[in-house]
Amino acid sequence: MGDVRGGSAAVIDRARLAVPARVLAPRLVGALLASEIGGARVAVRLTEVEAYEGADDPASHAFRGPTPRTRVMFGPAGHLYCYFSYGMHWCANVVCGPDGVAAAVLVRAGEVVEGVDAARSRRPASRRDTDLARGPARLASCLGLAAAVNGVDLCDPGSPVRLETLPVRRRPGVRAGPRVGISRAVERPWRFWLEGAPSVSAYKAGGRKPLPSTRQTDGRE
Repeated sequence: MGDVRGGSAAVIDRARLAVPARVLAPRLVGALLASEIGGARVAVRLTEVEAYEGADDPASHAFRGPTPRTRVMFGPAGHLYCYFSYGMHWCANVVCGPDGVAAAVLVRAGEVVEGVDAARSRRPASRRDTDLARGPARLASCLGLAAAVNGVDLCDPGSPVRLETLPVRRRPGVRAGPRVGISRAVERPWRFWLEGAPSVSAYKAGGRKPLPSTRQTDGRE
């Protein structure tokens, strides 16, 4: 199943996203997530993601079932789940898995490949372009993601936020290790990142002091 084209932007066949989060997550490394919010096109090539598996994952927002906040996580696949974190910033997830089964992939980091000027205007504190989408809050901010786009269809060519490319298989150089900043199910190697990418965040275990380097401390599949 390939990408489908609508208007001037390619989007992804929804069926490709209807797989468990831990299956989709490594394939999202290298995918292109784009927004046209406020009339400015910004596109980010993803370099780091994390899988969350709903009822089978105590670290997931959907672990205890659907709520008004998490209902979008229960499908269908291909929608955007945005949530407000620590009362400070927004984070974004690609909803995946079979309809009715909660699953999502948090987009943690990426490289801005289109619309750098617009991303800079949204992230004026970033001193380097490699820092614009380094971390889930920065990534959401430079794409302009917030409450207004929670639940939008990433597979709709007319959507203001779209998933425009998705590698067919896991690309070389994608590594796996523990997720960042959680206190439950910490042993699961469900964070995936592109080795050597400067936008990838330093590993930080939940409630512990940050470790020196992602590439030195995280495990591999």
